[in-house]
Amino acid sequence: MRIARFSLNDNVRYAFVQTDEYEGKDYLVALDGFPLAAGQVHPTGERYALDAEGVRLLAPIIPSKIFGLAKNYQAHAQYMDEHHLTTATPKPDEMMIFTKPSTAVIGPDDPIVFPSYSNDMNFEPEVAVVIGRIAKNVPVERAMDYVLGYTCTNDVTLRDLQMSDPMWTRAKGFDTACPLGPWIETELDYTDARIGFSLNGEVVPEASGTTAHLIHSIPQQIAAISQFSTLLPGDVILTGTPNATGSLHPGDEAVVSVEGIGQLRNVVVRG
Repeated sequence: MRIARFSLNDNVRYAFVQTDEYEGKDYLVALDGFPLAAGQVHPTGERYALDAEGVRLLAPIIPSKIFGLAKNYQAHAQYMDEHHLTTATPKPDEMMIFTKPSTAVIGPDDPIVFPSYSNDMNFEPEVAVVIGRIAKNVPVERAMDYVLGYTCTNDVTLRDLQMSDPMWTRAKGFDTACPLGPWIETELDYTDARIGFSLNGEVVPEASGTTAHLIHSIPQQIAAISQFSTLLPGDVILTGTPNATGSLHPGDEAVVSVEGIGQLRNVVVRG
C-alpha cells in the first residue's frame, strides 16, 4: 500500500495511491484523516490523477525527528576514507548516528537550495524508514513491528562544512537537506531494496546499491536508536547511502530511485 500526502489547491490532505488497472495510471484516493492518528481513516470517494490541476505531491510525512546512519555500507565507508572526507574509521564497529531537523524536509519536485555559505554540496541516495508506533527500548527481533513503511530520500550534505563541523549540524541539517518521497510504501523487501540515482537524466552507477549490504541492518538501527530516543509515529531513519557520492550544482536535477517504492525528483537552486 502506498500512502501519500498532497495538496489540492493549497489544502493539505492524505491519500492512498492506487493504479487504475485499465488505464495503468496512478490516482490519489483521498482519505478523511491522518493515517498515523489514533482513529481509523477511510476513503472519501474522491479520486485525483497525480497530474490533475491543483494537485501537488508533498513530503509524505513531517517527522518530529530524523536520524541518519553515516558510513553504514562498506563501499561508502571506503569511498569516504579514500577521499579523506571524514576523519572517522572506514567501518565503524558502532553506529555513527546523526540528526536532521524537521525543517530540513522537502517533498517531490521541491527545490534543494544550495546555501551561499557552502561550495560543495553532495547527493546521498538512500532508503528511509518511517516509524508507525511509539518505540522505546525495542529488541532487534521485534523492531520491524514498529515500522509503517519506507520512502526514498536524498541525504543532501554540504561536504566542506562537514569537514569543518564535527557535529555535522549545518552540513546535514540546513533547510531543504532532507528530500522525502514520493510516498510511503508499506510493503517492501527491506533486506534487499535496490537504490539508484540519476543526475540530469544520466544514471550514476557508482551511487547505486542494495540494503542487503548494510553494515547495521534496519532492525538493528531501530533497536539501537530506540534505546536512547523514543521514536514517535512518523519519525524517520535514513539508513545510509550505499556507495560513492558526488557533487550537486545549481540547475542540477537529482533523482533518487528505490525499486518497489518509486522516484524522488528535486532540482538544485542557488540560495
